Amino acid sequence: MAQQLNFDLPVRAALGREDFFVSPANAMALGLVDGWPNWPGAKLVISGPAGSGKTHLARVWAKIAEASVISATDLTDTAVPDLARGPVAVEDVHLIAGNPVAQTALFHLHNLTLAEGHSLLLTGIGTPPQWGLTLPDLLSRMQGTTVATMQDPDDMLLMAVLAKQFGDRQLTPNPETLAYLAKHMDRSFADAARIVQALDALSLSEKRPITRALAKRILDQD
Repeated sequence: MAQQLNFDLPVRAALGREDFFVSPANAMALGLVDGWPNWPGAKLVISGPAGSGKTHLARVWAKIAEASVISATDLTDTAVPDLARGPVAVEDVHLIAGNPVAQTALFHLHNLTLAEGHSLLLTGIGTPPQWGLTLPDLLSRMQGTTVATMQDPDDMLLMAVLAKQFGDRQLTPNPETLAYLAKHMDRSFADAARIVQALDALSLSEKRPITRALAKRILDQD
């Protein structure tokens, strides 16, 4: 069969509040975000596995709070004063485990943001003690911070995640295909992202719609 060139087109993720599917796996986290600005200590941690919706939930809050959003790996001391002028969301704090410069910047951002009367949201894989932070002053600031935990997906959430990731790529597999994937794949957000990407590529290269048969071929490769 003739194959089609597979162009790596950008994927536009839908990150609005209306695009966030609520299930028992994430309801507590959403409830805590919706509880802003009444967070204890004016700060909140969103913890969860890769692909669990931490970024989506952080962007939902950022829109509500009119907050800045920055990756922890992009933090510098020079950026702190401007960021601290309003609420701030710092994403993927676990990625600065071996970065003392970024950890120092986050420590200063934490202190200045709260001193200015604003709120701070942080995200990461695992809870703060699992982030590998080595700056004692920063570790002490993380202690006692309320943690909103995103759990591994249940059946309904896994199907919703698959449907959303296909939708971000302007793809609409039928419900039977989604149910087949949810039943037979690994129960993880990361695997959902991998499978959606692989099916998109295979569908494009073979000029075929995404069906249960195509899904089975991808899963059989594992």
